[in-house]
Amino acid sequence: MKTYSAIDDCVIGGLDAPCFANLLPEEIELIKDSKTQVLFRKGESLTKQGAFASSVLFVVEGLVRQYITGDTNRDFNLRIIRSSQFIGLSAAFSKHTYDYSTVALKETLACLIEKDAIAGLIKKNGDFAYGLINRYYENDSSLYDTIRSMMYKQMHGRLADVLLYLDSIKYNNEPVFSYLSRKEVADFAGLSTESTVKLLKGFEKDGLIRLVDKNIELLKKDALVDISRRG
Repeated sequence: MKTYSAIDDCVIGGLDAPCFANLLPEEIELIKDSKTQVLFRKGESLTKQGAFASSVLFVVEGLVRQYITGDTNRDFNLRIIRSSQFIGLSAAFSKHTYDYSTVALKETLACLIEKDAIAGLIKKNGDFAYGLINRYYENDSSLYDTIRSMMYKQMHGRLADVLLYLDSIKYNNEPVFSYLSRKEVADFAGLSTESTVKLLKGFEKDGLIRLVDKNIELLKKDALVDISRRG
């Protein structure tokens, strides 16, 4: 992890995000004065579940895996976080600890913004607040879909959901599979690594996917969508 103090890439990058675009010049200055820019290397944690939350993080560039750890110390992956997305927004709403952990899948540049600064902007700038609420809604909708998949679908349906989701996440126009181990793919579906590998080989045998090292190429997305629907 490396900290920068004189580079304002996070503010420049933030201006491309709809919520930051609504900030007034003096509010952008407030963000500048309240942030620290940090470079996280691959495998380094950005947040830890249960740790004190003093900052909201904004990803400038990179790729991050968000997950929770259960009582049995088993991880369950929630989503992939990309550039121009927030981490730990709940810290700005009187939440004192992080609800989840995040880890860099590749070198990731992020801005740590003091949560009180974000909270102050939420109270003063309605357009900015609306942008954050909309992001919360999108994240919650995705989380509910994940919970429904876990509760009601069999292993084939859950893995199909995960493959379709991960295939939709692009980094430099390439799918993110090459950044994930088979265990990490399994943790998105709530399956064991062994079951996931077996199911992937079955999908490949049926001509639905192609496995090349860590990469997973989806050949018949319609068929995977059908498996997902059937559960």
